[in-house]
Amino acid sequence: MLGPSAHTDTFTRDNLPPENDQPDFLLEDFPYPEYLNAGVALTDAMVEKGFGDHTALIGNGRLRTYKELADWTNRIAHALVEDFGVKPGNRVLVRSANNPAMVACWLAATKAGAVVVNTMPMLRAGELSKIVDKAEISLALCDTRLMDEIVLCAKDNEYLEKIIGFDGTASHDAELDRIALNKPVKFDAVRTGRDDVALLGFTSGTTGNPKATMHFHRDLLIIADGYAREVLQVTPDDVFVGSPPLAFTFGLGGLAIFPLRFGATATLLENASPQEMINIIETYGATVCFTAPTAYRVMLKAMEEGADLSTLRCTVSAGETLPAAVFEEWNAKTGKPMLDGIGATELLHIFITNRLDDAKPGCTGRQVRGYEAKVVDDDMNEVDRGDVGRLAVRGPTGCRYLDDQRQTAYVRNGWNLTGDSFIQDSDGDFHFIARSDDMIVSAGYNIAGPDVEHALLQHESVLECAVVGAPDEQRGTIVEAHVVLREGWDGDKLMVKILQDHVKSTIAPYKYPRAIHFLEELPKTQTGKIQRFKLKGK
Repeated sequence: MLGPSAHTDTFTRDNLPPENDQPDFLLEDFPYPEYLNAGVALTDAMVEKGFGDHTALIGNGRLRTYKELADWTNRIAHALVEDFGVKPGNRVLVRSANNPAMVACWLAATKAGAVVVNTMPMLRAGELSKIVDKAEISLALCDTRLMDEIVLCAKDNEYLEKIIGFDGTASHDAELDRIALNKPVKFDAVRTGRDDVALLGFTSGTTGNPKATMHFHRDLLIIADGYAREVLQVTPDDVFVGSPPLAFTFGLGGLAIFPLRFGATATLLENASPQEMINIIETYGATVCFTAPTAYRVMLKAMEEGADLSTLRCTVSAGETLPAAVFEEWNAKTGKPMLDGIGATELLHIFITNRLDDAKPGCTGRQVRGYEAKVVDDDMNEVDRGDVGRLAVRGPTGCRYLDDQRQTAYVRNGWNLTGDSFIQDSDGDFHFIARSDDMIVSAGYNIAGPDVEHALLQHESVLECAVVGAPDEQRGTIVEAHVVLREGWDGDKLMVKILQDHVKSTIAPYKYPRAIHFLEELPKTQTGKIQRFKLKGK
């Protein structure tokens, strides 16, 4: 049963899935008042708690305190309501790279009671149009350096009526900034309900009709009060750095919500290359890092060359399964564990993870507080420990697609089915096997692509790799590996034989890659996920 709503534009609540198609929500550990505004909770409330002079955001050459962030977002909220007519429940699109101005726009729109749709700067007009149409968005806030595609999107779009530019640099020299500078620093935020939709997260990598996941104000705080508090153990002394775009819920949590919830500092990089992250870590003494295994490999090499990353107390691997080899090398060099975990846009953030005092290579870990998980067969029956099945999860967050028939495929019997194949061992720990569509059936054998990848990565010549299934007349499908070699190694026939023999000696021989292709680099998304579908048929 949903609580009260402040939305006068009822579009999102009207388009929630039917209650019997939603997952069970386990909210006992997360009691919030009926009325709650996440934008206020992460800014003005933090000032009231005494964090006003603490640094909240670092980016584009400037440091901003919690008091400055609260004032800044309140001024923008005034502008949105008074000059641009934003009503509670209206959808507002934000288009920007990772920078403090993007965070300010997101928080301001949230304070105004809007439903925010954060989008990546790489999206083109056609992709933006699908998002605008799905969410019926009439207003967009866009970094003035990125206007071309959103203007093109609006040209023939029936919903998008207004695009307001903001300055993503530190200059405050754009329409929204100039209007906001003349507004008061106090704003009576909309008294949204905890069950009002605050955020629409569009799933990454979707083709055709995109899926929008709906997240309430309470959900934005739950991921901080659960995972960030229990697992990361965030304190006001922490400094966060990372590469995931804020446009994805993983990045929004790890690089904005988590630090702001606890009075910590977020560093934001428009170009979050491994070298830029290394610079931030050395300059500001970053303590918590979110990035992909590929970037951690670069950091390991940089440490060998003298980089000082000793301030990092906690590293979270994201985007791809954490190879045991990377985990072990990081632990050996730093003496500190690297946390693997699994999350989903549908559930907003991580729900199964290792712990700082209990992290094991090749293991995804245990449920975050408030979540339940099990491994099931196609009929939703729990399988025996050690058997491969589908991961089913339920907890305080869960899948609510915006007006989408795919809801009933993701949620069954109250459980979220993430699309991953897992096993649960006798100790209760969960181990990722593969995305359910990454299982390769070859001559009757079920082979998990990540198993082969982990084996290949243990060879000294391999920098990166991705394994896919390739059609074969005799075996139906064969294991095909795409490999990026380290400098100094040649991708010739001898190397193919060396790597095949290495895999045979490391895991069951039938799993070895019968075809190996050498590449300069692997295709990836902006979040660092390898796009295996682009390798199929190569």
